[in-house]
Amino acid sequence: MPIYKDIDGDSGVHSYDIGDGSIIVTFSKGGSYLYNGSAPGPAHVNAMIDLAQSGNGLNAYINKHVRGNYAAKL
Repeated sequence: MPIYKDIDGDSGVHSYDIGDGSIIVTFSKGGSYLYNGSAPGPAHVNAMIDLAQSGNGLNAYINKHVRGNYAAKL
């Protein structure tokens, strides 16, 4: 699982794992969550994948757009 770059040094995201149409996000304070086409949907998942790979804005995006709309808590 790649470590999230966190370019600004202010993210709650620790790492992520990109799957086929999904992303698992692990947070620094614990907890891993699966986001996929079912929840929160492909548009959000694609945006989250782009942000994860860029290393900036993923935590803010999750807080603003998806919050508790995840497919599973792992």
